[in-house]
Amino acid sequence: MTRRGLILFVALGIAWGIPYLFIKVAVSELDPGMVVLGRSALAAILLLPLALFRREVWSVVRRWKPMLAYTIVEIILPWYFLSSAEQHLPSSTAGLLLATVPLAGVAIAFLMGRPERLSRVNWLGIALGMLGVAALVGLDMAGSDLIAVVQMAVVVVGYALGPAILSRWMSDLPGVGVVAVSLAATAVVYVPFVLFTGGWPTEVPSTAVIVSVIVLAVVCSALAFLLMVGLIAEIGPVKATTITYVNPAVAIIAGVVVLGERVTIWTIVGFALVLAGSYLVTRKRQEAVTAEGAEAAVAEQTATGSTPAVQRATEQPR
Repeated sequence: MTRRGLILFVALGIAWGIPYLFIKVAVSELDPGMVVLGRSALAAILLLPLALFRREVWSVVRRWKPMLAYTIVEIILPWYFLSSAEQHLPSSTAGLLLATVPLAGVAIAFLMGRPERLSRVNWLGIALGMLGVAALVGLDMAGSDLIAVVQMAVVVVGYALGPAILSRWMSDLPGVGVVAVSLAATAVVYVPFVLFTGGWPTEVPSTAVIVSVIVLAVVCSALAFLLMVGLIAEIGPVKATTITYVNPAVAIIAGVVVLGERVTIWTIVGFALVLAGSYLVTRKRQEAVTAEGAEAAVAEQTATGSTPAVQRATEQPR
């Protein structure tokens, strides 16, 4: 890896590893819906002008049906449930549970009629991943809010389903346009939702909360998108998928250092099993991918962060 590639890799690993920390801070004072609204609106304001300048918006809007489905399962629902779950779960645990997205991707592919042939190594990966989740949910989070765990399951499924929709129905669409339109649509949906549910804050949030929302929008969404574009151009789409295995480690470190979250032996065991399982279940796909198919592989395997998914290797990071 070149020096530039290493810098981009580290920067993206941080950008996709810290959202859970800042979500945790934001929901301490704001309603989850308000967090999603603030994040999506500001990120859309930053990216939409670029998409308009590149004339990428209209082509995306014309494909509104799959675009709407993608936006719902990739942003509208997951971002809300993730924010809601973090009201009850440690930020580090939320980040680690999202490392199971590649495992969910296997099930999604099967349900969509495009099952992959799994080797023994892949099946071993599924087994290890499930053991890792069991260690986290059954042991490390014993007594935790069951609803929060279910909400995280919805997030995982959504992050796995979103890239699958992109790959199947929108692989030819420009990346900047897809991301900008999806963020803008999310903001439009959440304006009435926040108003009708009473989620609009009655007083000005603290500085820490305001900064958290800004970081989520600017760094973890808009900037992360541009970093992924540069990283793929520098080291290629297949190598770029390894960022998936860095994000949970960053989430754990950030939660422990900044928020003082505890790390138990089961956190470490679950961390090791989940990452090993995710790596093994995607190993064959990474090794066999061709230059033409690399774009779809990135879309399917980099869905553990909190920003829109990568669909085209040079344009669409998640």
